[in-house]
Amino acid sequence: MRVLIAEDEPYLADAVRDGLRLEAIAADVVADGEAALEALAVNSYDVVVLDRDLPGTSGDDVARRIVADGLPCRILMLTAADRLEQKVRGFELGADDYLTKPFAMRELVVRLRALGRRPVDATPPVLEFAGLRLDPFRREVYRDGRYVGLTRKQFAVLQVLLTARGGVVSAESLLERAWDENADPFTNAVRITISALRKRLGDPWLIHTVPGTGYRVGGPGPESQPAPAGTATGPR
Repeated sequence: MRVLIAEDEPYLADAVRDGLRLEAIAADVVADGEAALEALAVNSYDVVVLDRDLPGTSGDDVARRIVADGLPCRILMLTAADRLEQKVRGFELGADDYLTKPFAMRELVVRLRALGRRPVDATPPVLEFAGLRLDPFRREVYRDGRYVGLTRKQFAVLQVLLTARGGVVSAESLLERAWDENADPFTNAVRITISALRKRLGDPWLIHTVPGTGYRVGGPGPESQPAPAGTATGPR
């Protein structure tokens, strides 16, 4: 494992680096946000241990850049900001883990190892695709800047579809990921929820049926416009 430590307190940064090296974890140290971005541009890291209060480019801005650039590394925020709203904001920015100062070195090591076991194909903290913006932390959805109020189940289904970024998601997969284990595998709940979700999102339809396969978001489709008035249709 290779770790980047972005920390402006020299004593703490050196202590963390030395402690990680004793655990056979390679660690580089930078003291500000610009240096962190430069190191990330030229080296491949498994985890970034990121102080939020870095001088110059803040740790929050570094986290935003990591997410925006799609860098294959995890973010562990290591900071004195310990209030609940500060922690929530850190996760909203893209943190995978959050550890407050003071901390035990052993805890930092086990958290880093846990992060290193996770797959690197991460989902961004806010999903944006096909004119839709879904924020799972605030449970908000916008279409072309317009707020769309959804039920909990509609929100869950849309989140699964947006994570696929235009890929086809089967009804079975939606049922597994948006319903609990008590869901009837023969239920038509997915079809009904998709139909209601299309109406909530408005015209033209963004969720399309791929016959015999499932559903996808984005691109033209045979259901992109509602049926003419007077035409009898059921949820598809």
